[in-house]
Amino acid sequence: MNTRSVEITIRTFRTEELSGEEKQWMDAAVAAARQAYAPYSGFRVGAVAVLADGTLVTGNNQENIASPSGMCAERVALFSAHARYPEAPVKALAVAAVRGDRIVPSIAPCGSCRQVLQETERRQRHPVRILLCGCEEVRCVDSAASLLPLSFEQTFDEHR
Repeated sequence: MNTRSVEITIRTFRTEELSGEEKQWMDAAVAAARQAYAPYSGFRVGAVAVLADGTLVTGNNQENIASPSGMCAERVALFSAHARYPEAPVKALAVAAVRGDRIVPSIAPCGSCRQVLQETERRQRHPVRILLCGCEEVRCVDSAASLLPLSFEQTFDEHR
């Protein structure tokens, strides 16, 4: 038998501890969440992909009655960023969710979004800093690998 350990570092900040730039990212994610189309769940999620040059590309969840035909905010932002700016690397992704008029306490990407984040990092050969923005605190990881330590790519490569 072989045993492996995975260590994940997650830094948690109070929202008032964010830099001005990070606060701008959080505000953009919250604004995007407020514009989401979520008539079935009422759980509106917004994301902002921050490009290396500072450009912000927002996305929000788009539900569909023929579930799972909708799309998560993280993937909308990442796919839009690559479609509009294919050569620009994504340096960060901020995510926030709103229920009613309130920012929820915490948020985390689904497995599909984590895998897309991994693919984004692999394609651009650079990690994406991820800010998971809650109403009082923000959790931050320096790479999607922290959110998905056993990604499809790692497993796929092992079996080639």
